[in-house]
Amino acid sequence: MSKTSTLPEVESESAQKLKYQPPYHVILLNDDDHSYVYVITMLKELFGHPEQKGYQLADAVDKQGRAIVFTTTREHAELKQEQIHAYGPDPTIPRCKGAMTAVIEPAE
Repeated sequence: MSKTSTLPEVESESAQKLKYQPPYHVILLNDDDHSYVYVITMLKELFGHPEQKGYQLADAVDKQGRAIVFTTTREHAELKQEQIHAYGPDPTIPRCKGAMTAVIEPAE
């Protein structure tokens, strides 16, 4: 009679890496040099947010000074932050000299 033993299940290295990456928030900061239309369009293009969600986030940024626009891994959050910073000025506001500011913070 032969004995068979089962080996414990082993997760792949990539699955373990993804499993332990803590989430980070991408947070958009308010300023007076960007319109709601600019913010809504940017959020739609960079994050795929529908216009309704874009409006809600633009309103939160305007009224609260900041809003979480995306939560993801740190590396992806850094990429999205760079994309926000590279988005460019608001063409509807002549005094606007550049893109909006975003920060990333660990999600708690």
